[in-house]
Amino acid sequence: MAYTLYGIKACDTMKKARAWLDEHGTEYAFHDYKSAGITRGHLQRWCAEHGWQTVLNRAGTTFRKLDDSQKAGLDEARAIELMLAQPSMIKRPVLDLGARTLVGFKPDLYREAIG
Repeated sequence: MAYTLYGIKACDTMKKARAWLDEHGTEYAFHDYKSAGITRGHLQRWCAEHGWQTVLNRAGTTFRKLDDSQKAGLDEARAIELMLAQPSMIKRPVLDLGARTLVGFKPDLYREAIG
């Protein structure tokens, strides 16, 4: 089965995830959401599965550079709007396994999910 790996090409964590998938002979399509964008539907599904607090990358530079007024009172709807406007605020990678997704890269979780 082919999976879809969502993220940003130049991200170090993405490079680790891609290397892991390649080393384990796992077929996947890569979707760069910085250049190709991301749909509201994807973000809504990911937030429903993992919670917007997990999907929104608050540790990244893009989020930290926001004005305090943009960070205040965040909820799922506002977080999705921020991620649509600036996809680099989406935690990466997101690996779509079909029935579920994994957010972030942890080799143990990949091994458990893929084999």
